[in-house]
Amino acid sequence: MIHAYDESYLYDAKRKLAIVVDYLAYFCGLSNQQIQDVLAKSKSLKFFCSGHPTYISGMSGIELAMKVAYEFMDISNIKEYEPTFEKTPEYWVGWSLASYCWYRCKTLDDIFYAIDFVKILNMYHLYHEMDITQFYDTMDKYMEESSKKTKLRIMRELNNLSQSQLAKKSGVSLRSIQLYEQRVNDIDKAQVQTLFKLAKTLNCSIEKILENPANDF
Repeated sequence: MIHAYDESYLYDAKRKLAIVVDYLAYFCGLSNQQIQDVLAKSKSLKFFCSGHPTYISGMSGIELAMKVAYEFMDISNIKEYEPTFEKTPEYWVGWSLASYCWYRCKTLDDIFYAIDFVKILNMYHLYHEMDITQFYDTMDKYMEESSKKTKLRIMRELNNLSQSQLAKKSGVSLRSIQLYEQRVNDIDKAQVQTLFKLAKTLNCSIEKILENPANDF
C-alpha cells in the first residue's frame, strides 16, 4: 500500500483537515450535509488527500480552510478563524478522517460515498478518547458494508431518501428502483432518461449510480 505522502507530514495534515472541518462548521455556519458536500467535492481537498506538496506542506490549516470554503461560498464577511484549546467534535472528525485517509489510502469522496458525515460525527463521544485504531476498525466495517450495496442504494441513503421517496421525486417507478437495488435488473443497461432522472434527484453524476461506469460513459 503506497501512501499519498510521507508519514512525517501526517501530524500537520491531521491538524489541517481538523481546522477545515471546524472552520466550515463554526465560522461558515454550514449544516452537516453542507459540510459533507464540501469535503467530498472540494478540488483543494482532492489535492490534499493525494499528497500535493502545496496543500500538505505549503499552506497553513486556516489557509487551506479558507481556500476550501472559497470554492463554494463568499467568505469575505466571515470572521477570522480563532482556534481554541477545546477541540470540537467537528475538529476530531477532521483529524480522524485525515488519519484514516492516509492509513487506508482513501479519499474523502471514497469515505462519504460509504458513510455520511453525521454518522462519523456521532462516533465522537465513543471514540475520541480511544486509540485511533478502534476508529479505523469501525470505519473499515462501514466501508466493507457499503461495498455490498448497489451504488444507487448508497446514493439514495446518503440523500436520506426511501425507495418510495426516490420514486416519487424522480418519476422512476418504485419497482424499477427495487429491481436495480436488488441487482435483478442491471442499472448499467437502463435508459439514459431513467439514469438522468435518478442522478438529478440524487444530486450526483450518472457515473455515481452505475455499477461499472468505465464501461458505459
